[in-house]
Amino acid sequence: MIARDRFPVDPWRLIETRYSEDGVGETLFGVGNGYLGLRGNHIEGRGAHEHGTFINGLHETWPIRHAEQAYGFAEVGQTIVNAPDAKVMRVYVDDEPISFDEADVREYRRTLDMRTGVLERVVVWETPSGKRVRMRDERIVSFEERHLAVLRLEVVVENADAPVTVSCQMINRQDGAGVYAGTPNEAKSGFDPRKSEKIAERVLEPAEYWQDGLRSALSYSVSASGMTVAVVADHVIETENDYTSRTLIEADISKNVFRVQAKAGVPITVTKLVSYHTSRGVPPRELVDRCRRSLDRVAFEGVQAQFDRQAEWLAAFWERSDVQIGGHDDIQQATRWCLLQLAQASARADGTGVPAKGVSGSGYSGHYFWDTEIYVLPFLTYTSPQWARNALRARALMLPAARRRASQLNEAGALFPWRTINGEEASAYYAAGTAQYHINADVSFALGKYVRATGDEDFLRREGIDIAIETARLWATLGFWRTSRLVADTSDDGVETFHIHGVTGPDEYTTVVNDNLYTNVMARYNLRYAARVVREAREANGEEFARVVERTGLAEGEAEGWERAADAMFIPFSETLGIHPQDSLFLEREVWDLAHTPPEQRPLLLHFHPLVIYRFQVLKQADVVLALFLQGNHFTPEEKKADFDYYDPLTTGDSTLSAVVQSILAAEVGYQDLALQYFRQSLFVDLHDLHHNAADGVHVASAGGVWTALVCGFGGMRDYAGELSFDPRLPADWPSLSYPLQWQGSTLQITLTTDELRVHVGSGGPVSFTVREVAYTATSDEDVVVPLADQGPRIEGRPSLRQFADALRDDGTLISASVPVITTVIPVIEPID
Repeated sequence: MIARDRFPVDPWRLIETRYSEDGVGETLFGVGNGYLGLRGNHIEGRGAHEHGTFINGLHETWPIRHAEQAYGFAEVGQTIVNAPDAKVMRVYVDDEPISFDEADVREYRRTLDMRTGVLERVVVWETPSGKRVRMRDERIVSFEERHLAVLRLEVVVENADAPVTVSCQMINRQDGAGVYAGTPNEAKSGFDPRKSEKIAERVLEPAEYWQDGLRSALSYSVSASGMTVAVVADHVIETENDYTSRTLIEADISKNVFRVQAKAGVPITVTKLVSYHTSRGVPPRELVDRCRRSLDRVAFEGVQAQFDRQAEWLAAFWERSDVQIGGHDDIQQATRWCLLQLAQASARADGTGVPAKGVSGSGYSGHYFWDTEIYVLPFLTYTSPQWARNALRARALMLPAARRRASQLNEAGALFPWRTINGEEASAYYAAGTAQYHINADVSFALGKYVRATGDEDFLRREGIDIAIETARLWATLGFWRTSRLVADTSDDGVETFHIHGVTGPDEYTTVVNDNLYTNVMARYNLRYAARVVREAREANGEEFARVVERTGLAEGEAEGWERAADAMFIPFSETLGIHPQDSLFLEREVWDLAHTPPEQRPLLLHFHPLVIYRFQVLKQADVVLALFLQGNHFTPEEKKADFDYYDPLTTGDSTLSAVVQSILAAEVGYQDLALQYFRQSLFVDLHDLHHNAADGVHVASAGGVWTALVCGFGGMRDYAGELSFDPRLPADWPSLSYPLQWQGSTLQITLTTDELRVHVGSGGPVSFTVREVAYTATSDEDVVVPLADQGPRIEGRPSLRQFADALRDDGTLISASVPVITTVIPVIEPID
């Protein structure tokens, strides 16, 4: 758990009161804007888990070497590149550097102010000769100026005159060695598929580099991917002390060094203005010119203007995004930190995807996954719709590659890559990668939600409809028809059902299965949605529809075929157990007894071979339960309760994507204390480092899920079929919950207390909605206040395998639980006790 003496509670700031070089702090205190991210490395630039400067989409490629190759395997890996590091601003007093493991530090405080977006550090230390030095450094990555970072350092020798040196550096840490690379802290040994790949060969090939006065430039071509990157930095010194400056430039390092004869109490301020530009093919020299223009503009506006505009930008962000929790400053602080991470991961992505770690670290190699559409886009759609549009445009731009991938797998339409940066599939393990065809439905689902919530028919007509059509086409060829006879041994016509085989659902502990419930339910949505938008486009505008037909080759009757497949989609259900099996054979597997699995064997993926895991009923993350949330209008309350009771004891939570979904469904079906427990796990997954890998970057999807758990779980908001509704589940010890929503051009503020729900329309037209199936309409002239008799059903405790102690499968066999062990005898499977 988080050490509150080191990280005190403050609703608007994340504060650290003790120095540390651990990687978690680098993640927690990182700053970024969705394009550019600076990890929270200290300006001294020495010991670190990862000296990280990351640019969304800047990547290297490398050949994937499969031990045994097969047709259609991903061939080219992609991994994010560590861009040149401009954070270093080393201070020397009496020619001695500050070294925190030896220095006499009298005061230390690091603060990430979530209202201003400024990361500030204040250090007071005393030299061996008794000189007291106060250092204050701050940095921002600008939301307004996508390519800009500003770092400012003030040094004051408080009680004596002293020579002070400030060495500002830019370093290629991707390829550097020794002093260029810094001294990485000792990393944990062992295999972990969540970490980024390391490339042994040189990645950044030097291009143009120079210095002109106090301006320094480095630029590179990325060796295999062909991308280019440039960084240019201006340096400004302000002091009444005498000083001199010198410079050094090489291919992998630049230095701007200021030597100051500091007088007691007279401050030295050095400001570093840094611009980064990247491209998929523009020559480095042109990128250098772009950096120069960016810096020239900033120099004209002034440094303070950048800090002022950052605060103004964030004030507008919080006005449309802030979720307020009454009476719990610790939860409020963590919630705001999560929401800020979403802005830092997506605000200026501007047509690139949202990486699983944003631009906060190299975890998951900087790849984009389905996380974006299911966990991040809801927040963007309902608070910052333009960002959601940009993220969906990134998928539209991937369509050519997705069409090629579908063809490679013998399917029509398009298949989006499971993990990617450049649009090509980069997952080397198809069973838990490419087989997750559900990503197609996830993208289409996010598109449908966005268009319904915003009314952005323009995007749908111009680009979104192509996504809907191509993803639906894949299901039409991937799936197949079966006919069941109504009466055995007769020729009577039977019931036709549509099936999808050989896929993997969200649960990566169960792979390549038939009729995965989540996949089938979401594919049904995808097929129906595509058919509807095609029908509406045909009826609305003949010329535009003709262009759609020309772009996509849409055939007569194709959309009607999708509707037929959707209506006949097979949805697994066990009459014996009264639940939806996760797939057609899931219930035939033995049950993994998680309650008796030693903690040292968690997470399972790091301690058991996949084949061991695949033999059991055990989940890495919510699968059926996620379908119950996303498509909840297709399941009854009784079905949701039965499914949740069965799958919750089988879910490890080894994925950070799981707890938020379990929280939402637990709240809906009545396990309200359990819902709060799961919510806290998601809320503090990085701040408490609950999965022991926060050092590799922020779990952005989990942060997005925190918003969804608050708004949809406790706030009870749903928008099935484009209809806004509320059925709240406010936790018993929360006095209130309040959050804004953007809905079809109107701005809403929803405020929930124990005995009422208030809907205020701040701007826009009237908004119709339901609260527990009663219809209301709010206007800007009149709030709607709905009295609440309760906060929904309440069930104590949590589901347990004991509920199924006497349960039988459909074939009559007893369900039992065990933990895999190494043995020389055939294990005896004991009944559930």
